[in-house]
Amino acid sequence: MFTSNHKKSASLLILLLAFSLLLAACGGNSSKGENQGAKDSNASPSPSASTEPAADRVVTDAAGNKVTIPANPQRIVASYLEDPVLALGTTPVAQWTYGGGGVQDYLQDKLAGVPTVDDDMPPEQVASFEPDLILVSSEATAQKGLYEQYSKIAPTYVVGDKVSNNWREALRTIGGLLGKSEQAEQAIKDYEQKAADSKAKLTEAIGTKSAAILWLTSKSFYLVDEKVSSGTVLYDDLGMKPSNLVIEIPEESRGNWSPIALEKLAELDADYIFLLNSDKSTGDTSVINGPIWKSIPAVKAGNVIELDSKSSWLYKGKLANERIIDDVMKALVK
Repeated sequence: MFTSNHKKSASLLILLLAFSLLLAACGGNSSKGENQGAKDSNASPSPSASTEPAADRVVTDAAGNKVTIPANPQRIVASYLEDPVLALGTTPVAQWTYGGGGVQDYLQDKLAGVPTVDDDMPPEQVASFEPDLILVSSEATAQKGLYEQYSKIAPTYVVGDKVSNNWREALRTIGGLLGKSEQAEQAIKDYEQKAADSKAKLTEAIGTKSAAILWLTSKSFYLVDEKVSSGTVLYDDLGMKPSNLVIEIPEESRGNWSPIALEKLAELDADYIFLLNSDKSTGDTSVINGPIWKSIPAVKAGNVIELDSKSSWLYKGKLANERIIDDVMKALVK
C-alpha cells in the first residue's frame, strides 16, 4: 500500500520536495510599470510586454513586497531557479546546492566553475557574491527575518511556490524581471514545438502506451505524480498514459514523488518503466534483483529504461524538460 511517510528517504528527496515544485502555472499578472518604467504596487512583471523597460521600476512579489528592480541586473543569485535564468541566456553568479554540496548535474555544462550557495541561502554567503538582484524561489526561504537581510544586500524578489512550481510561469516572470519577456515567450514556443514534434514521432513509433516513472533510493521506491516534473513531460507533453498506480494514488497522499511499497509495485500495469536508480552508485542491486521486482510485467518484458540518477528527471524547467524528451526519444524511437 502507499505510505504517507518514509523515514528512509534520501536527503536529496527531502530537499527536492522542499523546493519543488513539481512543476509550474501559466503567466503572471500584467504590470503597467514594466511597460512604462513606472510604479505598480499590485502586479508582477508583465510576461507579454513588447517593449522592455530601460529604467528601474517597482513591482510587487509573491510575498507582497514592493521591490525596485534594476534596469539591467548583471549579478543574479537565483537559488533553485537556475534553469529559467540560464534558459534566458543569463548565467547566475552562484548556483544552488543540496545535501552539503550536491549540484544540479544536468546544468553543469552551463554552470561549470560557478560557485555554490547553500540550499538555505545564508545571508552572509549570499552577500559574498555581491549580487545586484536576488531571486528567491519559495516564500519559506525568505521567512523569519531573512527577507529583510537579503533586501539589505540587494533588491530581493520572492518568486513564490505557485510560480516556481510551474516552469512556464517562472520563465515568464523572471523574463519580465530581467527585461527578457520576448526571449521567455520564444523559449516557451520553442519548447512547445519540440514537444509536439517529439509526440508525433513517439506516437508513430509505439502508438499510445502507458508508463510509470520510478525513483529507487536507499532501497525505497518513489512514484512520480502525473501533474509535476517529469510526469507532466511524459504524460502531458508526450502523450503517454499514466499507469494504474499513478492514477490510484489518493489525492491527499500525492506528492511530487510518492513513496510506494515494493509489494504494491507488483500490481504495476505499465508498458514501460522509466527508472532512476540512485542505489546503483552504491552497488546495491538487492531490490532490482529480487523476486517482486522481477515479477512486474514491464520488467519481465524488458521494457525498463534505466536513467542516470543525476539526470534532469528529478528537476523542472525548460532545460530539464528538453533533456527528458531527448531521453524518451532515444529510448523509444529507433
